[in-house]
Amino acid sequence: MWRSALVVLQLVVLGLPLWAQDDVTATAFAPQDCTLDCVRQGAPGCEYCRITGADIKEALGFNSIQEFGSCIPWPCLELLGEEDPEICQHYVQAPNDVTVESVQEPNPTSETILVSWKPSYYGIAFLRGFQVTLQALGGSTVACQLFLFHRNVSLVATHAQRVYRSDPFPGLSVGSQYAVTVMALPVPEEWERFYSSKIFSTRSCEEKNGLEQCKNDWYPTYVEVQQEGTAITVTFNLAPQNLGITSYFSLCYANGMQNYTEITPNSSKNKTHHSYQLNDLQEGTNYTCEIAANEVDAVRKAFNVQVMHIHKEGPRTHFVTASLALILPLGLAVVAIIAVLLAALTRRKPELQMEKRDIKPDITKQYHDSGSQEEMVSLPRSRLTPPRLLICYSSFDGPAHVKAVMQLGAFIQQHMATQVCLDLWDSLSMAEEGSMAWHCRQIRESDFVLVICSQGFNHRFEPSGLESDDEEANRRLNFGSNSFSSNAAIQLMVEEVCRAKARGQDLSKYMAAIFEYSEETDIPTELRLVSQYRLMSDLPLLFSHLHGVALHRPGGYLKINNISEGSFAKLPAGAALQWAIHEAGLAIGGKIHTSVEEGE
Repeated sequence: MWRSALVVLQLVVLGLPLWAQDDVTATAFAPQDCTLDCVRQGAPGCEYCRITGADIKEALGFNSIQEFGSCIPWPCLELLGEEDPEICQHYVQAPNDVTVESVQEPNPTSETILVSWKPSYYGIAFLRGFQVTLQALGGSTVACQLFLFHRNVSLVATHAQRVYRSDPFPGLSVGSQYAVTVMALPVPEEWERFYSSKIFSTRSCEEKNGLEQCKNDWYPTYVEVQQEGTAITVTFNLAPQNLGITSYFSLCYANGMQNYTEITPNSSKNKTHHSYQLNDLQEGTNYTCEIAANEVDAVRKAFNVQVMHIHKEGPRTHFVTASLALILPLGLAVVAIIAVLLAALTRRKPELQMEKRDIKPDITKQYHDSGSQEEMVSLPRSRLTPPRLLICYSSFDGPAHVKAVMQLGAFIQQHMATQVCLDLWDSLSMAEEGSMAWHCRQIRESDFVLVICSQGFNHRFEPSGLESDDEEANRRLNFGSNSFSSNAAIQLMVEEVCRAKARGQDLSKYMAAIFEYSEETDIPTELRLVSQYRLMSDLPLLFSHLHGVALHRPGGYLKINNISEGSFAKLPAGAALQWAIHEAGLAIGGKIHTSVEEGE
């Protein structure tokens, strides 16, 4: 009996830590409103406090974010170490279980998230707080939140099951990628495992509000194709009227051919569906088609169209039978004549061979030399790897121009034996290094730098003026593109060009180019010192520059397959590039027209 009681007692004792742990994990700690003086004094109401930009500015004497341009680890000695310097000299391990959750946001075009995490067991007794950093992938704007424990708090191992939360991060763009980093404080000078990072994506507009409420994400969900004779009819569902979509387009392509159709439905006849005709399609061909709203970066719905052969039968079959009866004897006579001719040619073949032997070889050589000759030219083998090309651009001209730059990079990398570096393809490294540091490293490591000049180069970055109110600036997010950092990188490259020119050094590393919708005046004055190209007419010259091969020589020229203004569009990547340049030209032309009207 006493043994059973002893077993029950042991189970109860062993279960107590588990129950305590469950109580700890059930608690989520949210930040408190308290001052930095309260944290320093260790008052009871300052267990887990949010520290604003105004508090840091008061302690340091300047705005750290405005001075340094990004979030840096908080200066422990300035905030907490004046009374006890030893409090800032201990290592703390990175937090665990970093999670991101969405919070209810009434604005349909933005998202609000909340970050939570657990502290690590290692060094938890010396933990003084956390710093949370949020950055848009591919962007340069950073948002920071700082949370501190008061100086008398000392956590134990069981507190590693606690869940700590940040303040909400509002104003995030829907359908975008961000990187969140949670650092354990204090941060020592040499330590690698003091933070945990997590890449996450906000909900798309369709996931948050539904497809019928998202203009950029909407696409036709119902597409029906019918063929009657040579007529191809396509029926699709129209966008809801609240989205304001009034026009659509259809694009069909097969075997290098494209068929573009603009669609403008009459909503007064049918508000839910519309039918249109596909013309000039070849019989017996399978087409891949796309239909979408005529909006920038609209989602496209793909469907297939198989154009069937039209079989035409004669009305009088008895006439065909009579014709065959007449043609059959005639065919037999023709076959007999051909057999006689073949026999005669066979007998004369030895005589022709004897005459052929009498032809002088000098005459044959002269005949072949008179024609044009093709030769195979190999690329220089001085390098074991393809040349590395960095493409810089300005995104102030809008997403259509950025898309054209991205398609150009894809074409150069696929069909011009070149390794392309583009910030759009390396957003994770940009989030880790920072946009400016990433561009500086790429300029240093690349063999060539190509600047796509456009009207956006005339745009000057203007501060938003939010620094006047430090507390508001500390809580507000404004995630933009990396336009400011890209222009700063281009300015850095311009200085390198001027410095190399002054020293008499080689400038072949740097190039400037414009698309067909830009003007030569869009090229900055400093970049006119380097080679300039107009794309896509100068595409062979760009290939010659990258690989160091001459296009012309005495008596001939070098022809490169699929790399010319007339042939690059035959490739899928070239067709996509041509279409992106066309869309960018339409978009930028519309902006110019609008700006002129506003000026008048």
